[in-house]
Amino acid sequence: MVEITLNDVLQAAERIQVHRTPVMTSDSINEFASKNRPVELFFKCELLQKTGSFKYRGASNAVQSISEQDAPKGVVCHSSGNHAQAVALAAKKRGIPCYAVMPKSVADIKKKAVIGYGAKLVECESLMSERVRIADELLKETGGTFVHPFNNPKVIAGQGTIALELLSQVEDLDAIVVPVGGGGMLTGCAVAAKSLNPNIKIFAAEPAAVDDCYQTFKTQQRSSNPVTATSVADGLLTNLGDIAYASIQKYVDDVFTVTEKEIIQATQFVWERLKQCIEPSAGVGVAVTLYNQEFQEKIKEHNIKRIGIILCGGNVDISKVVDLFQKYKD
Repeated sequence: MVEITLNDVLQAAERIQVHRTPVMTSDSINEFASKNRPVELFFKCELLQKTGSFKYRGASNAVQSISEQDAPKGVVCHSSGNHAQAVALAAKKRGIPCYAVMPKSVADIKKKAVIGYGAKLVECESLMSERVRIADELLKETGGTFVHPFNNPKVIAGQGTIALELLSQVEDLDAIVVPVGGGGMLTGCAVAAKSLNPNIKIFAAEPAAVDDCYQTFKTQQRSSNPVTATSVADGLLTNLGDIAYASIQKYVDDVFTVTEKEIIQATQFVWERLKQCIEPSAGVGVAVTLYNQEFQEKIKEHNIKRIGIILCGGNVDISKVVDLFQKYKD
């Protein structure tokens, strides 16, 4: 199995062309989070990254790493939104074709963004097997390079640059909370952070409705979500990838889950107090920090006070999220 190293992440940081996203704080959120013990929360705003999510880091690194011989054949990806947008822009920046496979059910705003970056959009049914089948057909037709959304060493190394930046922006962090779906961001950030500071704690945050990472971590046996499983945090519906599966026991200190209501409440809290329109997937890490009792016990046990939280994206259908705010209103 491929192992990601700090050197991979450092090389990615030299290669990629991304925004250095800001870190924000909020006195009112800190006050709410400090009901049990004093903490300071530092929000790494990847929703302000190019294409609106952290995905551009990994996509940029992967696309920039393709050889001069293979690059003209283009790249192929499949995605429900953020990854496709990221790969499309990375391909545009390099001047090569991009073929993006996306489910028909994806919001039009995401499809238009992918097309706007110059990619050829190929729609499919929602089943993952259909995404993979059509992507494989495109690879055979074009001879292009497949850019997996999370189970790709270059993608993972690119995502790890989030932690590099965060640790350079905030001194003496005790822990970082990372939302997890396929685990590319979690793996990259964990490798980078633990390599630079072996004492820092890395915590994964996951919706309880799709808790394959939690189950895998706790039982040390591979777990998968039911095909029918769903969550308001639609960016985290994917099962843990092979590289992440091999890495979490080594680098991740614990995994915590939160309910759908807690995710939406945390998302709304960030909209109102931090004035950042995060997507619900980004609200998962915030929800763990604010509401999960096991998390509260863990930070007390390890005397954790300064916590970084990755706000992974902000590609939202505003009206849909506002409806969710009303649905889960107290």
